[in-house]
Amino acid sequence: MLLFSLICELRAFYVPGVAPINFHQNDPVEIKAVKLTSSRTQLPYEYYSLPFCQPSKITYKAENLGEVLRGDRIVNTPFQVLMNSEKKCEVLCSQSHKPMTLTVEQSRLVAERITEDYYVHLIADNLPVATRLELYSNRDSDDKKKEKDVQFEHGYRLGFMDVNKIYLHNHLSFILYYHREDLEEDQEHTYRVVRFEVIPQSIRLEDLKTDDKSSCTLPEGTSSSPQEIDPTKENQLFFTYSVHWEESDIKWASRWDTYLTMSDVQIHWFSIVNSVVVVFFLSGILSMIIIRTLRKDIANYNKEDDIEDTMEESGWKLVHGDVFRPPQYPMILSSLLGSGIQLFCMILIVIFVAMLGMLSPSSRGALMTTACFLFMFMGVFGGFSAGRLYRTLKGHRWKKGAFCTATLYPGVVFGICFVLNCFIWGKHSSGAVPFPTMVALLCMWFGISLPLVYLGYYFGFRKQPYDNPVRTNQIPRQIPEQRWYMNRFVGILMAGILPFGAMFIELFFIFSAIWENQFYYLFGFLFLVFIILVVSCSQISIVMVYFQLCAEDYRWWWRNFLVSGGSAFYVLVYAIFYFVNKLDIVEFIPSLLYFGYTALMVLSFWLLTGTIGFYAAYMFVRKIYAAVKID
Repeated sequence: MLLFSLICELRAFYVPGVAPINFHQNDPVEIKAVKLTSSRTQLPYEYYSLPFCQPSKITYKAENLGEVLRGDRIVNTPFQVLMNSEKKCEVLCSQSHKPMTLTVEQSRLVAERITEDYYVHLIADNLPVATRLELYSNRDSDDKKKEKDVQFEHGYRLGFMDVNKIYLHNHLSFILYYHREDLEEDQEHTYRVVRFEVIPQSIRLEDLKTDDKSSCTLPEGTSSSPQEIDPTKENQLFFTYSVHWEESDIKWASRWDTYLTMSDVQIHWFSIVNSVVVVFFLSGILSMIIIRTLRKDIANYNKEDDIEDTMEESGWKLVHGDVFRPPQYPMILSSLLGSGIQLFCMILIVIFVAMLGMLSPSSRGALMTTACFLFMFMGVFGGFSAGRLYRTLKGHRWKKGAFCTATLYPGVVFGICFVLNCFIWGKHSSGAVPFPTMVALLCMWFGISLPLVYLGYYFGFRKQPYDNPVRTNQIPRQIPEQRWYMNRFVGILMAGILPFGAMFIELFFIFSAIWENQFYYLFGFLFLVFIILVVSCSQISIVMVYFQLCAEDYRWWWRNFLVSGGSAFYVLVYAIFYFVNKLDIVEFIPSLLYFGYTALMVLSFWLLTGTIGFYAAYMFVRKIYAAVKID
């Protein structure tokens, strides 16, 4: 209950380091554009990739690493908005009252973006624009009993299609909410922006009346027709906007609540509690069974008078002379486990810091920037653990081992990202990582991560190796023929169910955040799920290694690492299910991006869970062999 009350408190906690901006009456409130996004193509584009009205001077905001990797290109717009000042209708970029003409090529591009279901994302005072959706939750025939369920979607639709005709939203009705700050009598009132909504409309050129002062008159009622975009010819239109201000009781510290309660949180609560109960119940049963069985085994093995009978029986004690025999490819195993430790430390710190409210969605790109830098700096812990394990496995070439640890996993990630980035470049998307950023990432990798991994590896290799409680025989023992259920793939299927069951609901929300441009903010829940994942991975790994040793198969090092990461297989299956059922992706490059990034997620998740399981199993094996008397 203490943890749940902490989670509730954290939701009300606001980002340290982000100060509110106070506006006076008629102060300019700058509207900036972030990007265009579509869940159908997964390719973001910068705002001025389409022929929108441009200000006299285009200024791009200096962005952090996370914003660049997300494809954000924050830029100024020509919208003139003043604090608490209404605007009925204003024309953008009208020269001598002539409408704007889109060329055939521009018309085709706009039509293509509308058919691909693109959304436009704007921000005012760092608040993203949202479109209000009113849904009726009670499906009763009596209108009086119907309850409105108000939800918000991020950004606004670029346009819409109706009977094979394409229409552009060329009029934006901005609705901004302000909170009036309480001040002393002599001081002038100050205002803070607490919500930013938009109602996009499509209004035909002929239905808009304009005058000399760039003002316009909107048609009354529903008499107007929408602005059609014909991709086969030039199109003439006006871009217009209106501004309406409303006072709100919402305080500045709570202004993000609108954006963060876009989905049904009750389902989230119920699912998480359900996962917690099921996992702890199963974990308790597993723990009881294995502890009772182990006590019985150890008691039998340690009976002085029955030693001869015991040696004739089958069991895990029989492989004591081979259980710590170094596996094949110890350098690669220790390198992968080192990268797993690096990932584990990075994820743990990121989730914990985000849970404390320091990586809120209002700190744009902060989460990704923090994750990148933390992974680099955690190289020292990854190197230390890999170096010590490599020495325990009788390895000698520590320099080569350190280089392998620093480059194997990051090299695979960089290689896949570079190939995908080439495809994104070809589409001229803002999601493509610019060349200078790529060089900066390489410099971070070879300038920060590599030296730190070498440093950690050096000290890990010099440290005393792990103390194994029994000696290894010179001649390897023959392994008896194994039953079908001891097959490696069957083990992966069995071991992956419990950890995946603990986190698959959270996985849905994470996938929605990545692929459908939603905000993810329930880091308190995520921290809880991460702890459950660590516990369940450890327990399943111990059970699997116990069964393997009872079957007199001592080759557990690699097998345990692979089997403990079995939940990654289920993540892959879930990703395919999500792609088929939730996303409307049909083109080749968006599909390639989805499966490319999914492959990276699955690889990282396998390394993480495999490492957790391996170290749990290693501690368990050392513990049980230390508990029995070996002649």
